[in-house]
Amino acid sequence: MLTRITNMFRVADLRNKILFTLSMLVIFRLGVAIPSPGVDLDAVDQLRNQADAGGVTGLLNFFSGGALSQFAIFALGIFPYITASIIMQVLGVVIPRIEQWQNQGAVGQRKITQWTRYLTIAIAIIQATSFSFLFHNGGGGFSLTGGNANQAIDLLPNFTAPRVFLVVLTLTAGTALLMWMGELITQKGIGNGMSLIIFASVVSTIPNQFSLVKASEGWGAVFVIAFMYLALLVAIVFVESGQRQIPVQFAKRVVGRRMAGGQSTYIPLKVNQSGVIPIIFASSVLYLPILLSAVLPSDSNPDQNTWGESVQNWVNTHLGDPADTVYLIVFALMIVGFAYFYTAITFDPVKQADQIRKQGGFIPGIRPGRQTERYLGRILSRITLPGALFIAAVAVIPAIALSQYIDSRSAAAYSFSGISVLIAVGVALETMKQIDSQLMMRNYEGFLK
Repeated sequence: MLTRITNMFRVADLRNKILFTLSMLVIFRLGVAIPSPGVDLDAVDQLRNQADAGGVTGLLNFFSGGALSQFAIFALGIFPYITASIIMQVLGVVIPRIEQWQNQGAVGQRKITQWTRYLTIAIAIIQATSFSFLFHNGGGGFSLTGGNANQAIDLLPNFTAPRVFLVVLTLTAGTALLMWMGELITQKGIGNGMSLIIFASVVSTIPNQFSLVKASEGWGAVFVIAFMYLALLVAIVFVESGQRQIPVQFAKRVVGRRMAGGQSTYIPLKVNQSGVIPIIFASSVLYLPILLSAVLPSDSNPDQNTWGESVQNWVNTHLGDPADTVYLIVFALMIVGFAYFYTAITFDPVKQADQIRKQGGFIPGIRPGRQTERYLGRILSRITLPGALFIAAVAVIPAIALSQYIDSRSAAAYSFSGISVLIAVGVALETMKQIDSQLMMRNYEGFLK
């Protein structure tokens, strides 16, 4: 192991990529600790205590890597970009122009990326404005922990138009900077930049939550959670490594005076073809109603409940609790749906069958063309179902088990859920595969076998 780690830093190009990626993640963690201008720092301490107590604040703080509890410049995190990516992929199904861009290769992808950036900025402005009103007197009497108005926190006591504009500008600029950093990591670093930023956000909350669990529940709960983590890690690695290899045979043909072709290869179809993307997509979609409900109109009189307060209480109770039945059902169904959706985008049986036919190949026992297309589609559907059910089970079952040891609404419940393990292990495996490919290109032995 030590030899392989040393090999990583012997290769100058790989060493520079790793150091560049680490430096970007360090900048991200520094930005998490820098509060936005005009924020009451005493109120920030109260908000951090609310985040540790759980509720909606705990959920939002979990996915921002602790930036929300600081109301930092990176408080919005990378979720505006993820939401914009989901919207662009969905629009690609219904808008012919975007579908044409998807089929134009690198040129079309640049256009899609550019429009995704514009949409990210627009979403960030809307969310930053919502957060500004939300954290001024708790969004009109709504406490993020599900309490009443007297528990609300005013982070922006000087609530004027110039101050709100400055906060919105800062949070939007922070999201734009994170988006740029993620793209830089993908281009010049190692691994997928956006996934690594989410990875850093999720993993950074775990040590603090271990200390909170130890202080409240004792070492017994800590050992139970650690054992569950190890079991989940082994299961996730086993499933993530599983794949169905579809053999492809290429016919012999004469090219000039030489005989070409006649070789055999295979198409690797992973059991979990979509990786951790369904988890991230489902979390991003569940993130929106929690945020939007917090800015609904409410009555300052605690004895009278308006329709806005009723919606807020329902969302906070059912979508802000990772052990609630409604949350678990909706989350699991969304994970399965996004798994099929993303797999259909990344692997198109029609295009794959057409590419095999153009290259003079065929699947043994399957005729080229429409039969190959149907065969690939049937195999893809069969292996996607168990993969989608597995990641849904890993995201849901630990939340139920952990409710016996820790408060289901506490921040620790989010950090120790299967979501964090799936994201951490999935992103780590993909990054290690890229490092392995770089090492093997230079005749070094990799980490994975």
